[in-house]
Amino acid sequence: MNPPLIEVVSGSATDAGLRRRINEDSHIASSPVFLVADGMGGHQAGEVASAAVIAAFAELVGGPSTSTMRDVRQALERARHRVADLPLAAEGAGTTLTGVVLADVDGVGCWLTLNVGDSRTYLLSEGELEQISVDHSLVQELIDSGELDPVAAASDTRRNVITRAIGGGSNAEADYWVIPAQPGDRVLVCSDGLTGELGRGRIDAILQTEADPQAAATRLVHEAMLHGGRDNITAIVVDAVAVHTRENIAPHDVDDVDEDTRPRVGAGGDRS
Repeated sequence: MNPPLIEVVSGSATDAGLRRRINEDSHIASSPVFLVADGMGGHQAGEVASAAVIAAFAELVGGPSTSTMRDVRQALERARHRVADLPLAAEGAGTTLTGVVLADVDGVGCWLTLNVGDSRTYLLSEGELEQISVDHSLVQELIDSGELDPVAAASDTRRNVITRAIGGGSNAEADYWVIPAQPGDRVLVCSDGLTGELGRGRIDAILQTEADPQAAATRLVHEAMLHGGRDNITAIVVDAVAVHTRENIAPHDVDDVDEDTRPRVGAGGDRS
């Protein structure tokens, strides 16, 4: 039997925080799926929406060790339908979604990153931490247009206004990035409860100090609590311990990959 294209170890941690009674974050950290969904809507509606989305992607677990773009898009479509079909008690429920799915792209093991909303996915590779996802938020749009300084954005009262979601009245598409994996890569997937409390420098220091992914995830959440814990906090840390390629493999699923999702270095930069 061939080994999986990407062999990983991972750790995850989550907490409701110090001000919220209910944890509306949901997550999955089971190969090939590593995702965080941050629910919104109040009155437990966000909790229901985020759980429904993660359940749709959980169906990829237990199948092939890597997925395809088609698999991920089908899972996202299932997720949208499940949120749309929630009972009236959860009316207005929605959720962000971000993370990576281990993908097989023409025999190359890749981090297939997807994002809807302002939860974030980072890649630490060769000692450099990069934000792969781009926030779908009003503040980020103002930063991109030059109307808001990135430093001022951290305290802007509009920082929680998101421009894309699954549910919550939004039908916006996800962003995708396909990044060839390398041995030693470390991926962080987190809700904004983490990045709202810890800056990029502190996140980088923890990821580079804590060798064990579970210890890194636990410490990230713990330090976010110490810095205020004003929101639900979730962190997943995924390490690539080995990366393989399949030789003499025929190209497949290429038609389902948009031009801007072919293997390349992801964009995003420092949004902290």
